[in-house]
Amino acid sequence: MRKLTKLDHEQVLSFLSTEPSINLFIIGDLEAFGYDTDFQDIWAEFDEQGEIIAVLLRFYQSFIPYAKGDFNVSDFVSIISSFPEPHLLSGKTEIVEKFEPYKELHLGKKQETFFAECTNTNYLDRSNLDIKKADIADIDRILSLRRSIDEFHIRDDAREMLLTSMMSKTARTYFTEENGLMTACVSTAAENSMSAMIVGVCTRKEFRRKGLATAIMQNLISDVLNEGKVLCLFFDNPEAGRIYKRLGFKDIGMWTMYR
Repeated sequence: MRKLTKLDHEQVLSFLSTEPSINLFIIGDLEAFGYDTDFQDIWAEFDEQGEIIAVLLRFYQSFIPYAKGDFNVSDFVSIISSFPEPHLLSGKTEIVEKFEPYKELHLGKKQETFFAECTNTNYLDRSNLDIKKADIADIDRILSLRRSIDEFHIRDDAREMLLTSMMSKTARTYFTEENGLMTACVSTAAENSMSAMIVGVCTRKEFRRKGLATAIMQNLISDVLNEGKVLCLFFDNPEAGRIYKRLGFKDIGMWTMYR
């Protein structure tokens, strides 16, 4: 087990590329921020032949493990617990559930979601609504809208993370507005050379049932896919799942978060 450097980049990307959608966050963060920042680290466990068998990414206080088989969970636990709490853990369900017995992590509430992927524009209709792309000046409006949604959990460092992501072009947000008020928005996260994640799909309560978020998604999905990338998203709401599937998303696995 050791911390990786830029000299390991080709080997770790080769390891992650067998499941590029599942590893979207790790690939995106490595491409965007590399191996020499104070907010990101990646460690790997190697076999006797020097091949990677598992990795652990830290992005601020969020940790994502990935492995293709058995790995030394306790070593990863030691790394995570060496950082200040809270420890936010997420990843492929069958991998992160191995961390549940380790009480020293004080894992938060468990949320299991479906993981879906969209690879083509066959199901999309381009909307005629006035849909805008946000810039850095819109960050506070995006966060204000997200905070108005009861189901959303907004972290204390959300502004810093969104600013960092927008500046590094690993995130974008499309939105609608009325009389200067942001009414609905949809964002990407962890954009990399191969893929992007849809996040933050939200509409103000008084503007719901007008198809705003769906229209924004269609425009965003079309733009991202036309750039040659694949789109992924999480969902746990059956109604939302039906909407996403009408837009061309297909289930590819389960994802679990502890927060």
